[in-house]
Amino acid sequence: MFEVFWAFLALGLTSFGGPVAHLGYFRQEFVDKRKWLSEPDYAAIVSLCQFLPGPASSQTGFCIGLMRAGWRGGAAAWAGFTLPSAIAMFFIAREASWFGASRLGTALLHGLQLAAIAVVAQAVWSMARSLCPDTPRRILALAALLVVAIVPGTPGQLAVLVIGAVAGKVFLHATPVAPDPSLINISRRAGTFCIAVFSLLLLFALLIGGHGNLSLFDAFYKTGALVFGGGHVVLPLLHDAIVTPGWVSPGTFLAGYGAAQAMPGPLFTVAAYLGALSSSGSGGAIGALIALIAIFLPGLLLVAGVLPFWNELKRHPQVAAAVMGLNAAVVGLLAYALISLLRSGTIYNAFDLGIVLLALIALTWRKTPPIFVVLGCAAASIL
Repeated sequence: MFEVFWAFLALGLTSFGGPVAHLGYFRQEFVDKRKWLSEPDYAAIVSLCQFLPGPASSQTGFCIGLMRAGWRGGAAAWAGFTLPSAIAMFFIAREASWFGASRLGTALLHGLQLAAIAVVAQAVWSMARSLCPDTPRRILALAALLVVAIVPGTPGQLAVLVIGAVAGKVFLHATPVAPDPSLINISRRAGTFCIAVFSLLLLFALLIGGHGNLSLFDAFYKTGALVFGGGHVVLPLLHDAIVTPGWVSPGTFLAGYGAAQAMPGPLFTVAAYLGALSSSGSGGAIGALIALIAIFLPGLLLVAGVLPFWNELKRHPQVAAAVMGLNAAVVGLLAYALISLLRSGTIYNAFDLGIVLLALIALTWRKTPPIFVVLGCAAASIL
């Protein structure tokens, strides 16, 4: 367990660049260097985690920890990879009052907001190219955008996911994938239990809810359970869960999202920042811990629950087609989030627009690492 923790802690301190880069770091460390698993086993784990909702890189790391040291190894892998950026985001939240109290802090905050807009725009562009390569999926993404514009909030987001899955199953075609040998010795009983816990918590969050810290847990759990596509797709769901009820202001939310781009490790650790500043629940360290656990828990429960049944699922092309439809629909969901950001009043003038466009060019065409883009936007805003 400790071997797993220290290995993932080193990656949590140094893995910049988002989930795709994280998967590359994992492969180099655990397939090439440490030889903990073979190339085919690693590819099978990645394909499973990309199939499920949740943060794919964190789920992949959790699986590697499970293979190495059982359930304690999975927990150690998640903690090692997540804690560095989560702690950093918590301390940024603790100093949030300074941002609004000083001229320098206000300028820095605005630069982080501009960086977040550029990062989301780049995500929409790259996801549209990879997940909507043909006309049916482009139409599906546009339909998802219209649905969530007409029916905002959680109902619209749920409708988009259902429409995407059904349309993918009916209109799209996927080639069945050959099954792999069992990767991890998790019993079907344990897998069924994990899926049952995931489902019960999600139903409670969607239908019943709670107050105080329980409402905070519900909001972040619901967000983590519905993030198909991982990464930046969490933005519209978090905005609806945290900003819409007034727990965090739009500017504070966007600044935290921008700051998260400069952190190593998973983007979902922005939950620590939002939980610490949320007016619902205890806030502070307790709020950060609740939000952090709640947003990651559904993805980890799902990957542990589906592992015993993964080979059977991969044999069904309709399942893969439904996932293709879901992926196209979340492009529309993220596009709507980008439109909402552009309408939020963050871009004050032509200079701000120029910063965003230059940042977008750096991300999309120059392939500049996000941390440098975030620092550049902050410096330009201060100047």
